[in-house]
Amino acid sequence: MVLNASVKLLFMTMKMDASTEAHLRKAKYGVFNHSAVQICTWTKKSLHSEGVCYKQQFYGVDSHRCMEFSPAAALCENNCVFCWRPMEFMRFRQMKASEANEPKEIYERLLAERRQLLSGYPGDGKTDKRKHAEALAPSHFAISLSGEPTLYPKLPQLVRFLKSLKQTKSIFIVTNGQEPSALVKLARSPPTQLYISVNAPSKELFMKINRPARKDGWSRFLRSLDVMSKMKTRRVLRLTMIKGMNMDDRFLNDYVTIIRKAKPHFVEVKAYMFVGFSRSRLKIENMPRHGEIRSFAENLAAASGFEIVDEKRDSRIVLLSNPKLAKHLFI
Repeated sequence: MVLNASVKLLFMTMKMDASTEAHLRKAKYGVFNHSAVQICTWTKKSLHSEGVCYKQQFYGVDSHRCMEFSPAAALCENNCVFCWRPMEFMRFRQMKASEANEPKEIYERLLAERRQLLSGYPGDGKTDKRKHAEALAPSHFAISLSGEPTLYPKLPQLVRFLKSLKQTKSIFIVTNGQEPSALVKLARSPPTQLYISVNAPSKELFMKINRPARKDGWSRFLRSLDVMSKMKTRRVLRLTMIKGMNMDDRFLNDYVTIIRKAKPHFVEVKAYMFVGFSRSRLKIENMPRHGEIRSFAENLAAASGFEIVDEKRDSRIVLLSNPKLAKHLFI
């Protein structure tokens, strides 16, 4: 029997295993093959007029119109000790282009999943119905939910597709920096804002905190910083601070070296939060208070020449800006 092209494609498409999908759906994710979407806490809060995400305060991104998703939801090269996501369910392998869904299909299927997840909100008595109607047509895309997005081989095409949508205002991508060659390709079609997660100031701590699957994980991370420094987009380093591990003034010069290598427009200094699966790996004492984050950010600003431009206490985050590469905060 001869199979037509669409049936062949179906058999070749990568899918997460059934147990992982079941776990994610139980946690209120929408899943489509190797991709997933979720309604984040701040989207819910915004719909209920109970506050907004720091991305709205810092950059003008509407929390209720933010679609947080991943095209590689169960794939990651790292097993970071602080990750609230179920790293125990993650696997690492390369995704071939032949087994990857097309960007348009990912968007349409995950948008349908997202709308289903949002469907019950108008009846809860707390939801702003205008915001809910707007939320059904997201204008911001945060490609960061779970897994490592640069393992999706059609990421540049996905960015181009999202940019083609008339309602799109911004696209953020967060990467762990383990795929520098993918960033080289992404540079031809960059997102509005690119993040690299910085969780360790040295190779020794990188191996301890990130627990990379690749033996050359640290050197790959450094190469990604170099690629990032040349990308024609808004560049951000997000420092996840873990008290007792990577948050000490003796590491300041190492962080400054990383910052100077990446040449970011902004640096976000953010506290590790004792939530989700990270609670089985770390202790609540590892979660810094906002005052501690502010103090470390002040010292980092003094050492790097960056300036503190904003902070959000309930998210335990402080934003630093590079005065040599001045950018408007709002997109």
